[in-house]
Amino acid sequence: MRRPQKTVLSSTILARVLAAGLVGCAAGTALAAHHAKPAAPVAAAAPAAVDQDSIIAVINGTVLTRRDVDNRGRLFALSAGLNLSEDVMARLRPQIVRQLIDERLRQAEMLSRHINVPPEQIAAAIGDIERRNGMPHNALRDRLAQDGISLTTLIDQIRVQLGWTQVLREEMGSRARITAAEIAQRDAALRQEDGKPQYLISEIFIPVDDPRHSEDELKFTQTIIQELRNGAPFAIVAAQFSQNQTALEGGMMGWMQEDSLDPEVVAVARQMPIGAISNPIRVAGGYVIATLSGRRVIGHQMGTLVSLRQAFLPFTSALDPHNPTDQQKQMLKEAQQISATVHSCAELEAMNHKYGDKRAANPGDVQLERVNPQMQQVLANLPVGQASHPLVSTDGIDVLMICARQQKNFAQQTPSEIADQLLNERVEQASRQLDRDLRRRAIIDMRSKV
Repeated sequence: MRRPQKTVLSSTILARVLAAGLVGCAAGTALAAHHAKPAAPVAAAAPAAVDQDSIIAVINGTVLTRRDVDNRGRLFALSAGLNLSEDVMARLRPQIVRQLIDERLRQAEMLSRHINVPPEQIAAAIGDIERRNGMPHNALRDRLAQDGISLTTLIDQIRVQLGWTQVLREEMGSRARITAAEIAQRDAALRQEDGKPQYLISEIFIPVDDPRHSEDELKFTQTIIQELRNGAPFAIVAAQFSQNQTALEGGMMGWMQEDSLDPEVVAVARQMPIGAISNPIRVAGGYVIATLSGRRVIGHQMGTLVSLRQAFLPFTSALDPHNPTDQQKQMLKEAQQISATVHSCAELEAMNHKYGDKRAANPGDVQLERVNPQMQQVLANLPVGQASHPLVSTDGIDVLMICARQQKNFAQQTPSEIADQLLNERVEQASRQLDRDLRRRAIIDMRSKV
């Protein structure tokens, strides 16, 4: 059984996933602060001879066209910052068709339950994407239009994902409540596994409808693996194509013990290097693509947790280190002044607001051992309440401050983390069961191949 670590019933999760995914991003300060960068050209357009309005399928009376499929493919290419060839897109289309069929079925279920996602909620999700990527209002709409992608493609995806969380809420009812006794029972079970390995793992799950004929799914899985190894961000690919609820968290399952994973995945996780992308892993019901971010022993992982604040001074153009602009030189002077004169986290937050809140003043708590070596050097010896020296990136300058530092056993799960894990086991089960029921009851008329 697959157990995602964090709850998926919050509608803000989608915004976090899309915010990380719809614009090509790079980690600037290694604190998970994402900065917008020009995306690579999107997928090649379909040949002119192809009728974009040709019908691929009719799902319970709702039409799915070639244009719908290609628009979703171009959205994926833009979000991943990839230049996908027409040959690669041809291999992706069958899975995109499957995904869009599932979305049509989910949308119909939303309508049958009178679940409506207000336009304001969708607009707020898009606005959050723009804010997190430092984009002006309506910039995302303009970018999609520039790359020939209908805004409706994005809106439809957001609407279904937000609405599906409401469907699952209704479907689960009282099962969505985790009791103190259940948390205590799981905690006791974890303590009995003290000393056993855990894996920080992310997955992309590709289902197989007919185990006797899995060639198409295997071919698709191999194509995705190649794109991941070519640089496609794992979280973005998972959000677009994984058929587990973990897709809403970019495929992140959290820290998993071996008895919570498929045996086939465990065999790979024991051997694979940190950061590697697995080959296709055949499991019950489909294929898994896995990546490993860490290993630890249950109950034993001491580390340093730091609470941070930052002030970000943005550049108005990308930095050329050999030829900085006057504005960039001025920002460096002001950052140096901040480093010398700011002595509290509250003051640093105020400075971040002064410069437009282009990044969140509070990037969240950070485990020191998990940031890159350069950032560890900056933070390891930085006293609490003292501003760092300016940290220059291509799009601006960061000044950091540690507000608190503590030693923590990261291998011990809190009651809230255990509750999240229990809840998501139930959410995953409910979502899979409902998807199967919708497929079984549906009338799907496939009109042509892609």
